[in-house]
Amino acid sequence: MGNATLILGESGSGKSTSLRELDNKTTVIINVLDKPLPFKGYRSKYNLESKNYLATDNAEIILRAIKKVNDERPDITTLIIDDFQYILANEFMRRASEIGYRKFTDIGSNAWKIVKALTDSRGDLDCFILTHNYIDVDGKSKIRTIGKMLDDKVNLEGMFTVILHTMFVEGQYKFLTNSDGIHMAKSPMGMFTDKLIDNDLLYVKKTINNYNQQEEI
Repeated sequence: MGNATLILGESGSGKSTSLRELDNKTTVIINVLDKPLPFKGYRSKYNLESKNYLATDNAEIILRAIKKVNDERPDITTLIIDDFQYILANEFMRRASEIGYRKFTDIGSNAWKIVKALTDSRGDLDCFILTHNYIDVDGKSKIRTIGKMLDDKVNLEGMFTVILHTMFVEGQYKFLTNSDGIHMAKSPMGMFTDKLIDNDLLYVKKTINNYNQQEEI
């Protein structure tokens, strides 16, 4: 069973910046929008030549990439999908002229398949989905999809044991580790000692692995 973590937050809230300390030799990034990463030297660390970078919003290509990393790349221990919500949104816009509910079923199925592939990956592969949030009618911050019709088909938050939410506190970017009543966040009791932690995915990765190792003893 793989370790899949959801990172939620608004644009510019530090999600992509949290990748900065990860080891590029053991990390693969799937950059859905192929946007520049917000830390120095990322182009020399992550690129096609290094076989640790893929830019696509195509769900089938992403699924094949996840399978390849899981089955054929034991050297990779971290897999990132950045801007996950655009896998859904871009397919929806490409199919905007279609009438009927089939496109919602297909988009929901693709989202579910990607998350399921990550949660079913090998135990030493840590997977992170970085995606945008929105505020629902009850004032709660949740994962952004493409509307209630898709949310009724699949509850993506329910597929994750760990959800971290980006916060900006006293001039610093942080991760919220458990819900504050508004922002969706959750983690097992005792995994993180603080409710707010640095937005550093290497630290998050190590903390999750240490917790899981202790649980196995």
